[in-house]
Amino acid sequence: MKDNSIRPPWRIGVDVGGTFTDMALVDAAGALRVFKSPSVPSDPAAGVIGVLEHAAGELGGPLGELLAGCRLFVHGSTIATNTILERKGARIGMIVSDGLRDALEIRRGFRADQWDHRAPNPPVLAPRFLRRPVKARLDKDGRIDTPLDEDDVRAAAEVFAREGVESVAVCLHNAYADGVQERRVAELLADRWSGERMSLSHVVNPVVGEYERGSTVAMNAYVAPKVVGYLQRLNDRLLDLGLPNPILLVQSNGGVVSVREAAERPVNLTLSGPAAGVGALKLYRQLTGLDDLVAMEIGGTSCDVTLMAGGEAPVSDQLEIDGYHLATPAIDIHTVGAGGGTLAGVDNGGMLRVGPEGAGADPGPAAYGKGNDRPTATDAHLALGRLRPGPMGGGAVSLDPDRARLAIETHVAKPLGLSIEDAAIGILRLLEQNLLHAVERLSVERGYDPKAFTLVAAGGAGPMHGAAVARTLGCRRVFAPQQAGAFCALGMLWSDVRLDSLRVMDGDLDATPDAELEAGFAPLLEEGRAALAREGFEGAAADLQRVLDLRYKGQQWSLRTAIDGFDRAAIRRAFEADHARRFGHIQPGGTILITALRLVATGRIDRQPPAPAKVASGKPPEPTDRRRCFVDARTGWRDVPVYRAEDMTPGSTIEGPLIVEAPTTTILAGDGDRVSVDAHGHYMIEIGENR
Repeated sequence: MKDNSIRPPWRIGVDVGGTFTDMALVDAAGALRVFKSPSVPSDPAAGVIGVLEHAAGELGGPLGELLAGCRLFVHGSTIATNTILERKGARIGMIVSDGLRDALEIRRGFRADQWDHRAPNPPVLAPRFLRRPVKARLDKDGRIDTPLDEDDVRAAAEVFAREGVESVAVCLHNAYADGVQERRVAELLADRWSGERMSLSHVVNPVVGEYERGSTVAMNAYVAPKVVGYLQRLNDRLLDLGLPNPILLVQSNGGVVSVREAAERPVNLTLSGPAAGVGALKLYRQLTGLDDLVAMEIGGTSCDVTLMAGGEAPVSDQLEIDGYHLATPAIDIHTVGAGGGTLAGVDNGGMLRVGPEGAGADPGPAAYGKGNDRPTATDAHLALGRLRPGPMGGGAVSLDPDRARLAIETHVAKPLGLSIEDAAIGILRLLEQNLLHAVERLSVERGYDPKAFTLVAAGGAGPMHGAAVARTLGCRRVFAPQQAGAFCALGMLWSDVRLDSLRVMDGDLDATPDAELEAGFAPLLEEGRAALAREGFEGAAADLQRVLDLRYKGQQWSLRTAIDGFDRAAIRRAFEADHARRFGHIQPGGTILITALRLVATGRIDRQPPAPAKVASGKPPEPTDRRRCFVDARTGWRDVPVYRAEDMTPGSTIEGPLIVEAPTTTILAGDGDRVSVDAHGHYMIEIGENR
């Protein structure tokens, strides 16, 4: 590349978001570069190629040279989530044990609002006439209770062929204990049905619960043709363009995996993209020495909240996407429709409404001038002087304050009898209330005190709201990354390969012999080592963590407890500490039951630590401008100094109120807040009232 400031080989992370596609590049010396280009919702791969071409142009070389110098390429995409939300998955059929045909539709009676019996559930992925019952049952220990009726399977195959079924899900009774009957179903289907893919529940996720397992395998079948096809085509195209190694994909569990491994369980990619934020938190933990972080990543369309406590991000098996329940390992992320492109208006009752609808990448906020005339949060910031008019996002879009003010006046100010400025303030206050509740969902409701956490304000819009939300939460500090607008793309480069496996077990923690636990973990350990070896990780680079699912006798849900050996007293202490935090009590001496054995297999990726920022000079930074803006409700309107990020000297400290304009974000600090710059160019905001 003509830009000789980067040294090969480098690592590349590409995150396809709703508004922008972000790319982070870290070279052999740890130098970081970030690039952004507009997403292409109709063709996500075009967005990936687009940002790579933009980066190659900025670095002064052809795309092939950029890819040839890449040692590791990690991709996070919303393709699986969008397939679900847009209802554009495959036409699927399902084979279930006789008597369980309607489990998928009954849904255990789950409702988002138990008092609302009229709101329809989301459409069942496999209509009843394509859910074909077969005689086949195992008992709870995996022994055959009812032999498989092969004629039933052949009849189902004829229905699938006649009805144009593209993908089939198989979920037989108690198949979590043994997949023998499901494997035979797959063999019989292969002889008589020529569809694209089959998903077997004991392979996708062998959990107890016919509904949970069935819903998960049905979703796997639903998204597989589109998701796997997209990933394979993108991988092949990048290899053809010069990428030396296959791409890796971010999974819902926060780890990465190859396309080959992901193809069998694409349902594990439903949080691909947002889950990469855990990698970024690992990096920021390393840089700050802080173990308790809660990230508020605000992009163009939504806000994703992720929490790290004691250096670990919680993972659960209870994931809900658009009303569909999935039992798949996923980072605990809470998402709300609150982003820079969130639309504001007045409802039929005359109340201000902000979100959850968004303007999307196209047409975007009214200020973009691309056809939307309704106001967004970005328009409100612009009207209040917080954002600079003109080009942003590397020149991809331009902000027009007159369009922003007109949209606010037409749709909010006039209907409510307010000035444009007061209407804009109301939009942002309501948005920040939604952000506050989103953070409380993963902190207070999980038994964590947010005052003990540092708020990570990430995403292109995060640092605009970080200080205000932290002040309301009682957080003492806000960490605003210099590359906040590429939070997930950067996190991909600090994510390790991760593969989760599970085996159901029913036993008493204190009464189950060590030998029985060892025997239960043995196949999981063997599977984990083999999977990591396929991904290229062995020896010290391969880590195998054993985990027990535990609950008190009589409880419905289990808690995950990582173990190091089988010291029952230590395991009980760890479980009870987690139980006390989550539920506020324990049962002293209570019977603790084991419900499952888990293995977390991690492949440690060798990576260069980030290089310190270059110090421009030893002088304190000087503002490049002063701008009248509305800071917050306490401070009101002020003439605020505006700093350029490239002028901020590591080690310097400045007092708010102030604005810092960085390439991918804008940082707003309130009156009394203190902003310091660390050795890597990141910003720590100490909140005034909490210093």
